[in-house]
Amino acid sequence: MAKGFYISKNMGLAGLLMGTVAVVIIIALAAVYDKEKTKNQNKPVDGVAMLTTASPTTSSTLSTPKDPWEHYRLPDSLSPVSYNITLWPRLVVNASTGLYIFTGQSAVVFQCKKDTDLIVIHCNKLNLTLLNGHHARLTGLDGATAPTVKTSWLQVKTEYLVIQLNGKLTAGKSYRLSTDFQGELADDLKGFYRSEYTEDGGKKVVATSQMQATFARKAFPCFDEPAMKAVFHITLIHQRGTVALSNGRDVETVNSTIDGTEVTMTRFEPTKRMSTYLLAFIVSDFDHITGSIENNNVLVRIWARRKAIAEGHGNYALNVTGPMLKFFERYYNASYPLSKSDQIALPDFNAGAMENWGLITYRETALLYDPAISSVGNKERVLTVVAHELAHMWFGNLVTLRWWNDLWLNEGFASYVEYLGADYAEPTWNIKEQTILNDVHKVFAVDALASSHPLSRKEEEVNQPDEISEMFNTISYSKVLYVLENLLQQVLTTPGMSLPHTVHDIMNRWILQMGFPVVTIDTAMGHITQKHFLLDPDSVVDRPSPYNYTWLVPIKWMKGGVEREQHWLLQETGISNASVSGSEWVLANLNVSGYYRVNYDMDNWERLLNQLTTDHTVIPLINRAQIVDDAFNLARAKVINSTLALRTTRYLSQERDYIPWESALRNLNYYILMFDRGQAYGVLQQNLATLRMFRVNVIVFVLFNDADFVFMQLFIDRIHPNLKKTVYCNAIAAGGVEEWDFAWQMFKNATVATEAAKLRSSLACTKVPWLLNRYLDYSLDPAKIRKQDCTSTINYIAGNVVGMPLAWDFIRARYGGGSFSFSNLINSVTRRFSTEFELKQLKQFKEDNARVGFGSGTLALEQAIERTTANIKWVAENQEHVMKWLANECT
Repeated sequence: MAKGFYISKNMGLAGLLMGTVAVVIIIALAAVYDKEKTKNQNKPVDGVAMLTTASPTTSSTLSTPKDPWEHYRLPDSLSPVSYNITLWPRLVVNASTGLYIFTGQSAVVFQCKKDTDLIVIHCNKLNLTLLNGHHARLTGLDGATAPTVKTSWLQVKTEYLVIQLNGKLTAGKSYRLSTDFQGELADDLKGFYRSEYTEDGGKKVVATSQMQATFARKAFPCFDEPAMKAVFHITLIHQRGTVALSNGRDVETVNSTIDGTEVTMTRFEPTKRMSTYLLAFIVSDFDHITGSIENNNVLVRIWARRKAIAEGHGNYALNVTGPMLKFFERYYNASYPLSKSDQIALPDFNAGAMENWGLITYRETALLYDPAISSVGNKERVLTVVAHELAHMWFGNLVTLRWWNDLWLNEGFASYVEYLGADYAEPTWNIKEQTILNDVHKVFAVDALASSHPLSRKEEEVNQPDEISEMFNTISYSKVLYVLENLLQQVLTTPGMSLPHTVHDIMNRWILQMGFPVVTIDTAMGHITQKHFLLDPDSVVDRPSPYNYTWLVPIKWMKGGVEREQHWLLQETGISNASVSGSEWVLANLNVSGYYRVNYDMDNWERLLNQLTTDHTVIPLINRAQIVDDAFNLARAKVINSTLALRTTRYLSQERDYIPWESALRNLNYYILMFDRGQAYGVLQQNLATLRMFRVNVIVFVLFNDADFVFMQLFIDRIHPNLKKTVYCNAIAAGGVEEWDFAWQMFKNATVATEAAKLRSSLACTKVPWLLNRYLDYSLDPAKIRKQDCTSTINYIAGNVVGMPLAWDFIRARYGGGSFSFSNLINSVTRRFSTEFELKQLKQFKEDNARVGFGSGTLALEQAIERTTANIKWVAENQEHVMKWLANECT
């Protein structure tokens, strides 16, 4: 267990016989790659799942790197064994530099795998102390003689420390490389960084970390690739009165004086063999609450600002952590692998959470819950995010992806398992039903673009840090959830294992090619066909597929309300017994058990609509939501007409379940985005009111539209937490500068992160342009808006029909290079783009900034252009029909 484990085929067969779902899924995924592993002759790495889909190839272009330090991947000549790391973050500004800094020493023990006279190790933005005139000191171990250093330098582009030797390291021998260094404890949310907050009237500073995916090299020199696992011995030096945390339990705390400064030295137990991206170091004056896993000696703690802990905001997370850890122990059939489980809420954190092994870091909104102020939605977010991160403690941390091109296996599996853990902790919430809204519909929207990508990409496509960051997208997180939960379980639970093809062949169709099919059923003849579904049917798919974009599709279906035997569609066309007569109807993809959309002949659509109107409960809940979503997206792709899609909403006056309503609202929101700047919006708005689709919003809008500002001030504390966001938004939208400034002060004074988040999003609801422009300026001022919230604040403003062009101008005027946040920015600001002028602006923006580049936002920009092109066509072809239908409905 200390070294993790490698999933072999024999283990797979044994696990399959045991029948546990977790092992079955992991085995099947290993089986998918069995042939590729054999073909590429990949050697198992202890504790690393070998999941390469293709051997790396060298580009034949003129820009092919020649020297090892010009490549973004490490050479395979060295393998780390252990690190001894001491870090000392200063929580006050350095007098000589005017910066917050940290100092450190690192000694990495590595084994030589191939004779070499070169050491290449990651190092980024660190000032290395020269040792005997060089950047590092090399020592031989266990009788090995270390060659002397010839020269050393920092390769900035590829983020390496390069050391050339006067002789060769010997294969099979071990060596130690020692470095002393200094770095900036910046507020950039990467590597070892600084977070600040105000409590009891004073500013406090936290030293914290975020290593995933390529930021450990910014904290200390290291072999910063996920397969390069090692044991880490960590010591943190910190000012007296603060608490130091890392991945393991602290085993020694000693007060000392260094260079006249009184400090505490905290040493931690050695970690398990683990990847660098899972490391965590934190120094703060936070407080905590404590629990444990039942019948286990694992220490469970929730850490946060002292005031948050004192007011009980960490209690809910603590209450669900223990039960979920026990659930995952049974699910994985393996004990929790560490001695402790710390979870900490940070004031500044770029991601939602990070699964550092033994010390999980969160945004405050993802871990803290105040029942007096926070909404049910906030509570649900805490539940699902905690479940997601705890799931990683086994799958992702104990068993780790070999390289980032297979990130889908790591994040997708956690996205799947999070719903199981959350459902166990809160069984009455029916949380698993939310997957269709939170994951399936969301990933369908991206995977229906010609610029999408397969779950697993070739290694050579994912090398640079920006390319790695680009992998952290909806495809990696959400698509695999349905491949795992539905397709794979169907495959492995088929009675008698009578599958039409091998598991390998079936899974490869879904993993190694992008997109998904639309399955069309002709109930008159029983014919079934499949076709690659594209939101814009005129778009050109440049990425080739080894399977010609056909899938092996398991179709669960019912006829006349009775479930029938599953049918496999193995070619582009097939024949089934789905023909009907009279009033019988056919419904396919029961409970959205497959990753595809469904279309029917017109007669069957009419029978389904009639069934929804007469007794919608005969159709399963999830399928009612999916009928709506399929219809609207089929209409956008010109498969069916838009009026048919709109007719699926007529029955909603009888619907009492949340999921179908939310599905309809999200799809109708596309109509709002396309029409809210034109004459069609008036008719659409009238129809929505008639259907009572925004009944809460309408009530609140009317209330505040006619109320004076005093009313808002008097009753602000009486608003139910679940309604606060709607009330705040509509009050600010109906008001002016006085209301905005009042809400801004509420935001600045908020001490609960979820309350501050509601106010921050609502401030973007104003219809006053100069206030929105001022708010855009505020978003770049860390004294007003935290850096972690800059992107989402601009996105909120772009979501306002008045703010969208302002946000677009703001981004274009200030763009200076790609970043992880740019993907979210460009997706949000272009959601309404539907004119030739906007498409021209978008293409011009791409051309103007081609030299600077778009980094991890490159794909997002291409997708924005593709979506805008599709929007232009859709509006031109559908606006008149939609207006006519809406007008008829309102009369």
